[in-house]
Amino acid sequence: MQGSGEPTITAPWRDALEAFARDLRRRAVAPRTGRAYAIDCGQFAAWATARGRGPAEVDVRDLRRYVASLSESGQAPTTVARKLASLRGMFASQMALGERAENPAELLSAPKRAQRLPRVLKPAEVATLLDRIPATNPLELRDRALFELAYAAGLRAEELVTLDTASLDFDAEAVRVEGKGGKTRMVPVGEHAARALERWLQAGRPALAGAAAGPDHGALFLSKSGRRLSTSDVRRRLRTWSRLAARHAPALAAAHPHALRHSFATHLLDGGADLRAIQELLGHASISTTQVYTRVESERLRHAYVASHPRA
Repeated sequence: MQGSGEPTITAPWRDALEAFARDLRRRAVAPRTGRAYAIDCGQFAAWATARGRGPAEVDVRDLRRYVASLSESGQAPTTVARKLASLRGMFASQMALGERAENPAELLSAPKRAQRLPRVLKPAEVATLLDRIPATNPLELRDRALFELAYAAGLRAEELVTLDTASLDFDAEAVRVEGKGGKTRMVPVGEHAARALERWLQAGRPALAGAAAGPDHGALFLSKSGRRLSTSDVRRRLRTWSRLAARHAPALAAAHPHALRHSFATHLLDGGADLRAIQELLGHASISTTQVYTRVESERLRHAYVASHPRA
């Protein structure tokens, strides 16, 4: 039963939302992504219910009106595009169930989003950040290994915290990563990261592992209380070290875990790595996602040209 503060939707909409949620679970979509889809689609269901439109009746004109209402209320183009993508998924689920013959969201173009290039650190800035983590006690050993690996393998924060000790293969100099959608990939681990991981496993982790139990017992990276690290832990620890390192490299003041991943990809591209190889290392499903790094490189070269050419 819906609470008084929740938007009212009809039974057909509830059925459509529940069917979409089951489809997302079947496809192993990340829980956080599933919750975002549920919120987006639930908001549209309430909007459509208020206008007497059921899931089988909604057409592209309804979606145009909805998108217009979102824009008029001040929603950013990125938010509108995300909500439209959520609806596209829900109507695709309805088509798969035979509830609809077409997907009205496929007929509507998403609003154009401003292209924001990812923040990339210079190799010297990454070195400054990593080399200034002292690695003299268990927590420092952990953080040094954590961020050396993040940069060496280009891992997302979510991927770092799900690693187990068994994920490492020192003989193959690689780490087995469980990426988005449950896809597994093997990513090489560089010499610096391998050494930091060995020191952490030998001298750091045993000091924290005594409190670890249950599902956290095999976690690669542990907190001081012996539990598996969370993504918020990763962000907080990087913020601490980046602020300290910013005294020597001001660009590090706002460094975040994804900046290390972006830097990994850009530095590989600078070094001549093939874009398809970078795609596989990052675990991108589509090459178009990886192509953003070619724009980063083009922008860097343009700035270098303007700064250096006498007739630029």
